[in-house]
Amino acid sequence: MTPNPFKPTVGKRPPVLIGRDAVIEDFAEGLDNGAGAPGRLMLLTGNRGCGKTVLLRELQRVAADRGWAVISDTASLGLCDRLADALRSGKPHVASMEIGPSFGRTSIEAARAKGETLRGLVNDRLKTVGPGGGILIAIDGAQSASIEELATLAVLYQQILGDQDATGLPDAEQRGLALVFAGLPSMVDDLLEEKSVTFLRRAQQRTLGMVPLPEVRDAYRETVGASGLDISGDVAEYAASRSMGHPYMIQLVGYYMWRAARRHGSGTVTLGDVELGYRDAEAEFFEAIDAPLYYGLRSPQRLFIEAMAQDEVGPSQMAAIIKRCDRTQSWASKYRASLIRERVIEPAGYGLVRFAVPMLGECIREKIFWHDSDN
Repeated sequence: MTPNPFKPTVGKRPPVLIGRDAVIEDFAEGLDNGAGAPGRLMLLTGNRGCGKTVLLRELQRVAADRGWAVISDTASLGLCDRLADALRSGKPHVASMEIGPSFGRTSIEAARAKGETLRGLVNDRLKTVGPGGGILIAIDGAQSASIEELATLAVLYQQILGDQDATGLPDAEQRGLALVFAGLPSMVDDLLEEKSVTFLRRAQQRTLGMVPLPEVRDAYRETVGASGLDISGDVAEYAASRSMGHPYMIQLVGYYMWRAARRHGSGTVTLGDVELGYRDAEAEFFEAIDAPLYYGLRSPQRLFIEAMAQDEVGPSQMAAIIKRCDRTQSWASKYRASLIRERVIEPAGYGLVRFAVPMLGECIREKIFWHDSDN
């Protein structure tokens, strides 16, 4: 039996990286174009579920295919110790590398005891890769890293560029270091405000947003067809509209509509299958994206978006939010700004805001309010 071709699991590589070709091409060109090429320093940002982790893993595959050593993991405590260990051992990949204090006191003392520096370890490791190759450090969840951690990596990047220039080799033959950070948009906001990481401001910034619906439609036709089922252009277009172009929702709708067709033994995905699939996809999106986002906000932020959720159609008026929350204008302005910064909401005109995360308002109305009132 042919397995379901859609992969909605977080971080799992889907069969088609819809709408991400330009980012992949920029990165590949950066690796191919020699030391100092722009694509070797990249910031990937986007809201939850926009496919940052999937894309980051694809960039790792691109680097590995070119003979680059790859070190990757999610931002948390312990970056420099694990990074130094990986460089000493010559391992091409660190399965549990984490981010912590910027080559912190413990790491510095351990390195000094061995006469090592992070810079020296990187240069030693680079000697083992071929001309034009290098090391890719890929960091997910980078918004959890401190500015000092990012500053350490920025300095390291500059040092390695200088060390390779000193070899006198042509750019195409110099070994290099590539850094790719993936995180929430607040990561970029913090970098723009911090003087100690000015160099990282010059990194290529790629914000992962919604995928154009025609691309989603074509991808549905391609993916479903390759799996042995049929889907018409009209049905694929309807499925694309149901996905709203959101990368995670694209995979959810695809997964559940494909499953619906297979369960009743059909060789064709129909409009009915899309509708059945959409209901399952909507419920899972609520649980995987909307609910964790809602409960992860501070109480005043939740109060603000609960007031917004009372508007079932169109954007919300700030005046109405202030009245519903029974708060002052300065209070509303403060939490409006914080929610915009975290990309939960966005401006929608003078005195208007709307949700930036798909179906968050529906989730609050249909799940959160209902659950709270039930209790």
